[in-house]
Amino acid sequence: MKSKKIALSVLRNFIAWIFSAICLIPLLLIIFNSLKDKKSAAAMNLKLPELPIQWENFVKVIEKGKLATSFANSLIYSAGSVILCVFFAALAAYVLSRNQTRLNRFLYMFLVLGITLPINYVALTKVLQFLHLNNTAAGIILLYTSMQLPFMTFLIHGFVAKVPVELDEAAVIDGCGPLGLFFLIVFPMLKPAVATATVLTFLNTWNEFVSPLYFLNRSEQWPMTLSVYNFFGMYFKDWNLVCADILLTSLPVLLVYLIGQKYIVSGMTAGAVKG
Repeated sequence: MKSKKIALSVLRNFIAWIFSAICLIPLLLIIFNSLKDKKSAAAMNLKLPELPIQWENFVKVIEKGKLATSFANSLIYSAGSVILCVFFAALAAYVLSRNQTRLNRFLYMFLVLGITLPINYVALTKVLQFLHLNNTAAGIILLYTSMQLPFMTFLIHGFVAKVPVELDEAAVIDGCGPLGLFFLIVFPMLKPAVATATVLTFLNTWNEFVSPLYFLNRSEQWPMTLSVYNFFGMYFKDWNLVCADILLTSLPVLLVYLIGQKYIVSGMTAGAVKG
């Protein structure tokens, strides 16, 4: 029986390694070809790059693709949407979870319904034009925030329900006001959910492609996803430069995910455990 369990464990690990290797093939393909010259990269294979390594590919991409500007734009858009989305999602989740009235239950379901509804870009264009926010950084940040808000409210709402109501009552008895109650007592206890919402919001907004394509008309305001699209259109025959551009664009996402994956795992599982 013990040997059978060991054999099954080895088999499961072997299958997991095979699937992991398959998933890593596109990443290795991009890394290897970003370090080759134009002729070698045209084959688009997994052959290791020959010496000398073409590190100048990354320098050319940064200069020709204006990645410094697009990186700053992506960072501003993602950071702004993370701050607004997490802040308002936490506030909405706390109010809707603590006050279980019929109106609040309706508002919660109406808000969460935004997870499944498609985006009407025609209506959004009219709204942004009416508010004079079209083709502006503030407009795209607010758009990112509204797109992520329903799911993040849904995510944090479950964690707020795990925070004992007795803590609220004790804080009120001690003279704590509504804002102090939330920011000093409740919000620190939502750390796993807030960390998870922060990482997921950052990843989703950084990878967004369609919204800035519709609502940002000037290339100086484009994030890195649109810079890759524009760069590919100009250098579609230079696969070494295209792969270098893709790698530089994906690197911040990979770093944020590797740093925040423990928060994502703990945040997703902590809400399922009763305290």
